[in-house]
Amino acid sequence: MNKHKIVIIGSGFSGICIGIKLKKAGIHDFIILEKASKLGGTWRENSYPGAECDIPSALYSYSFEPNPEWKHVWSKREQIFQYQLDVANKYNLMPHFRFEQTVKSAEWKGKQWLIQTQSGTHEAQHFISAIGQLHELSTPQFKGSDKFNGHQFHAAKWDHSVDLSDKRVSVIGAAASAVQLIPEVAKIAKHLTVFQRTPNWMMEKPNRSYTRFERWLSATVPFFNKLYRGLLYLLADGVLYPALKGNKVAAWFVKFKVKRNLNKHIKDPVLKSKLTPDYAIGAKRILFSHTFYNALSRSNVDLQTEPISGIDANSIHTETGQCIETDVIVYATGFITNPFFKSIEVKGESQTLAQAWKNGAQAYLGMHTNGFPNLHMMYGPNTNLGHNSIIIMIEAQANYICKIIRQLDKQGQSSVDVKHEAECAYNAEVQDRLNRMVFSAIETSWYMDNGKITNNWAGSTWEYRRRLDASHSSAYNFSHD
Repeated sequence: MNKHKIVIIGSGFSGICIGIKLKKAGIHDFIILEKASKLGGTWRENSYPGAECDIPSALYSYSFEPNPEWKHVWSKREQIFQYQLDVANKYNLMPHFRFEQTVKSAEWKGKQWLIQTQSGTHEAQHFISAIGQLHELSTPQFKGSDKFNGHQFHAAKWDHSVDLSDKRVSVIGAAASAVQLIPEVAKIAKHLTVFQRTPNWMMEKPNRSYTRFERWLSATVPFFNKLYRGLLYLLADGVLYPALKGNKVAAWFVKFKVKRNLNKHIKDPVLKSKLTPDYAIGAKRILFSHTFYNALSRSNVDLQTEPISGIDANSIHTETGQCIETDVIVYATGFITNPFFKSIEVKGESQTLAQAWKNGAQAYLGMHTNGFPNLHMMYGPNTNLGHNSIIIMIEAQANYICKIIRQLDKQGQSSVDVKHEAECAYNAEVQDRLNRMVFSAIETSWYMDNGKITNNWAGSTWEYRRRLDASHSSAYNFSHD
């Protein structure tokens, strides 16, 4: 059995960040378990054509590690992945990684966490989850899909061996990853059919390369970086968040922007009707693209909104009887976001997380659930954002977790567990606020679990950071061995 003070699972932005913060706090006895052969999380996995971030580069990076070498205003997947590798190497994190280690279960036993992988058991005082919310693939099962003779794969598991040129391609899904890959596929495919279940509100993303002068300025004048990042931050927290909260002026502005984007690029009234959502802006994730609408207007692209009834050897059939012949099927259908910890059984003092969260996931400050001592979650329940960079939340959580671990060590205590009443009071407050936001203006979305909004945070990032900067000792029970 391998013993460590801390075991972390996940090597994306969360896992890298908590590793750096622990080292800065003087804590070096930790390992990071990763199921893949490389670090990177979602930016390792998602290598589909056109993959890029929908948060500006200057904001989608650690505040303590600005990158003057960003090539685009919104960075491409390859450079984000390289940024993660560079940061991990700079802070000497590589010796802490244990690759190709899939966590099967974790159990609190004998005042320690026992984390089971396919290779053995790791014992740790603290168990930190940095797996995030978007890593379990969601692939719909259609009747006859196993009979399809062509290639079919999920967008997050892109098969680069398949040449799409001169092929009839069908993309099932029209959300975040789809709007990035569809314009690229449309350029090379003989014909592309996009199967859309629900249209999305979309803001224009006029991505461009940074000029040589801008990159020079970013590298030589650090204040410029901070100012630019600060302005982007204020725009997100000061305009987009109020719109989600229900501010009429902010909501009008966002609505004006998305409708102008649609009207600017789509002239065909029938196509425009298919692309116009019937739900409030922000109830589902607002998308960003400067190429998607133009791609749908190409002569070799069709938008199909009829539900799929089945798949045969070489075609996709709709419920209205249409038959669309296809050579390749791409499932751009996102991820399973609920339940959390879908593939890992986590058992606390008396029950599993699945049992504790039978009515929907919840955690105090998105990080701690009663009955699971020393389990710290990053990007956990009710910490997702619909308006700003998740990196901001991740950094705040990493600082908070380090603060709790250091407090335990300083006081000679071994475990910390959030009080049941504190967790319930916090969850009641968050749910009450969420139910008055635009997220609740729709019956179902990936933000929800049986009607309960389990994924999104109810406030601004400024509020969340302010809360985590404060002392919350009274909300926890601290224990000795």
